[in-house]
Amino acid sequence: MAAFLASAAGAVGFAVTYGLGGNTPWEGVCLAVAFAGLAVGLAVWGRRLVPGGGYVEEHEGFAPPPREQALTAAELTAPESPVRRRGLLAALALAVTAIGVAALFPLRSLLPFDRARPARARRDTPWGPGVRLVDGSGRPLRPQDVPAETMVGVFPEGNVDAGDAPAFAVRLDPGRFSRPPAGGQLDGLAVWSLLCTHAGCPVRLYLKGTGRVLCPCHQSSFDLLAGARPIAGPAARPLPGLPIEVGPDGFLRATGDFTAPPGAGFWSRP
Repeated sequence: MAAFLASAAGAVGFAVTYGLGGNTPWEGVCLAVAFAGLAVGLAVWGRRLVPGGGYVEEHEGFAPPPREQALTAAELTAPESPVRRRGLLAALALAVTAIGVAALFPLRSLLPFDRARPARARRDTPWGPGVRLVDGSGRPLRPQDVPAETMVGVFPEGNVDAGDAPAFAVRLDPGRFSRPPAGGQLDGLAVWSLLCTHAGCPVRLYLKGTGRVLCPCHQSSFDLLAGARPIAGPAARPLPGLPIEVGPDGFLRATGDFTAPPGAGFWSRP
């Protein structure tokens, strides 16, 4: 019974942890306790239900003798029989029910009414109107801080460590754009998401003079002069752009979020 109760406690712990915002290590521990308790309980119950030891029985017929049938019925209906222990059965039912209910919690993430996880989280990043562009040390950037044909990593002020927010700025010749950047450009200065649209790796390699960036993970290549569309590799979507402007203080700032969800594709995108 203790194993079944531990299983139920683990399932409840998983549901509570998930409901409070989620913590992957603790969710794993709770699930491990839930399933391990259920497995141990069933194993112990099975060992006690089936007699141990070695037995040899002469087969005189397929039907057991009447005396053996009576003894079996008496054993199964006796008050001390494991089959009739209501507390044990109740604990088993509690464990199975708790695990079943806990399994429903992750499904909330896939339902339309759950706006926090994960669909909206894939679309909303720390970027927004008025958020200044800063470098890795948190220093705000001015347009002149982005030299021509140079890739400069940029982040939203106050959220340098946000995993979905890294971007990069490049200043190109405005006359070379065959397709305008999705987020617009300021005298050739444009900003795109740093995350590859294939698997979310950082697109860190800029091929100077070509207007192209390369993802080192799976060799997806994007043409910044043609809307940052993929021209090689497994990526299927262009890099999302970030709309920018120069604020009254002379620093670069965003006028909104990325033009598309950054990073790898998911169930509603290629």
